[in-house]
Amino acid sequence: MSNIQKPFSIATSDSGFRQDPPQLKNQYKDDIVFRNILKKTLPSSVLQEIEPDLVQFGDRVITDILAMGDNVDTPNNYPQLKQYDAWCRRVDEITTAQGWKELNDVASKEGLIAIGYERKYNEYSRIYQFAKQYLYAPSAAMYSCPLSMTDGAARVIELIGTEEMKNTYYRRLISRDPTQFWTSGQWMTERPGGSDVGRTETQAELIDEKTNTWSISGFKWFSSATTADLTMLLARTINPKENTIMTGSKGLSLYIAEMKLPDGQLNGVRVHRLKNKYGTKGLPTAELELCGMKANLMGNVGRGVPNIASILNITRIYACMGVVCSLRRSLAIAKDFAHKRLAFNNMLDKTPLHITTLAQLELVFRAGAQIAFHCVELLGRTECVGQQNSSSNSNDVAILRFLTPIAKAYVCKIGVNACSEAMEAIGGQGYMEEIGIGRQLRDAQVNTIWEGTTNVLAMDVLRVIRETKGQSLLTFEKMIQGKLIKITQVDLSEAVKNTYTALNNIKQFFSQSMQDKIETEANARQLTFALGRTLAGTLLIEQADFDANNEVEGAQEDIIAANHWCCSHEFTQLLIPTSAERVLQEAKIVFGADAKL
Repeated sequence: MSNIQKPFSIATSDSGFRQDPPQLKNQYKDDIVFRNILKKTLPSSVLQEIEPDLVQFGDRVITDILAMGDNVDTPNNYPQLKQYDAWCRRVDEITTAQGWKELNDVASKEGLIAIGYERKYNEYSRIYQFAKQYLYAPSAAMYSCPLSMTDGAARVIELIGTEEMKNTYYRRLISRDPTQFWTSGQWMTERPGGSDVGRTETQAELIDEKTNTWSISGFKWFSSATTADLTMLLARTINPKENTIMTGSKGLSLYIAEMKLPDGQLNGVRVHRLKNKYGTKGLPTAELELCGMKANLMGNVGRGVPNIASILNITRIYACMGVVCSLRRSLAIAKDFAHKRLAFNNMLDKTPLHITTLAQLELVFRAGAQIAFHCVELLGRTECVGQQNSSSNSNDVAILRFLTPIAKAYVCKIGVNACSEAMEAIGGQGYMEEIGIGRQLRDAQVNTIWEGTTNVLAMDVLRVIRETKGQSLLTFEKMIQGKLIKITQVDLSEAVKNTYTALNNIKQFFSQSMQDKIETEANARQLTFALGRTLAGTLLIEQADFDANNEVEGAQEDIIAANHWCCSHEFTQLLIPTSAERVLQEAKIVFGADAKL
């Protein structure tokens, strides 16, 4: 057949080829991976009751909620700081987009915090809550950030807050009424330390022992969601009797403070400047000088770091979930585009290389979703210990503490890379702001950093192992074995066998890489990622087995996914420890011949 033909009409801006753009469908109905996770983790009666809400919310997040997020992420609507009024009076007013205020109201009315604390469904309430967060976050231009800190604050008040704090703050943080709902900030980071909070400079001085009122002064380097109504913050407590302080993290206490005084003036807060960030542009993040901020002590003096542990568990799960749902949204766009795009006489969804590329991203998404919702499941169980019909056991608290840094480090790292690949899968259009992947990628990136970078989290994994004298690793091993032994599907036997191999490789690697301090630290990331891969493989197998045994739609795809994940070379390969000698060589590569350890 000849390729010669008569000239066709000249293409103009109004004529010629027009690509059918990718479109988002109902984000609950269109996500079989998500729906099957809920089928496995929730009793059928609970899922049947909440599913209509998830269906309606799946529509909202691609219509009005998405429009609110787009409004927030419009450059002209980014947060603005007005430090002085016309009479040279310091006012420090931060204005945010109209969409930011509307997203706040949606969060309250939809119960995005309330569901987790009403506990209508006991331990399963957390899964329901995070199911809605999962749908909400990709459309909400990082309003999930203040929600994560609000959630953490509510949990701390629930655990160690006074009755007055519960009556004053807790009820607002979990309210479904936008006129009553408050959000909380979280001010931990300072200039000397970053994640090393032990170098905190901010100090707290007792003003009134009877009312538990303290005056806090110092400089906070990052204050995400600066427009929140209250905040949790760490400060170094001045001993009121001796007028002394204790250095290091043991000198820190946890405080709670309202952002404004009853007259509407800022509560001893001077907004130095708003941060100019790579992503999360619509989220107001500031540098703050505290000048006698009135606050209340939470818990005991010197217990600040232990008291924020429950906050960290929650916010790290939010970070993990944030990357998972950003990848899911990016994949939704890329997969729909593949059905519509013709390239080199072939549709992308029929092009082998494009298929294998998207399949790898799909595996990363499925793995991350399994880990994230498993952590949520554990969180719900730990919060309902002792309640009737609770399936919680004594290991849940310990394993959750171990898994949250693993989950955040591993899922966020592989997930952000996958978001970038999803952008590339659409070609040049993927790089355009209007397509939607750019925002997902930029906003997902912060989750690899906030609440601990990958290396900080890897060191936290080592800390947990050390503090438990290795018991956390044994508990992890027993958890994995307990799940694998229940698998009945023959089609998963090879995946199960490989997971046992991966588990043994971790044990061998751990014993080999713990020779001295240098080697232990140098291998922390490799250990953390291996734990994450193995956990993901186990959960993918468990999901596939459940689906096949219950004849769930998508069971065949879940079996394929589990086998592909667990039968990859990376999953079963031996882990090679980095020696102290090699670390020294690497130091010379990076810092020059004179580098020393």
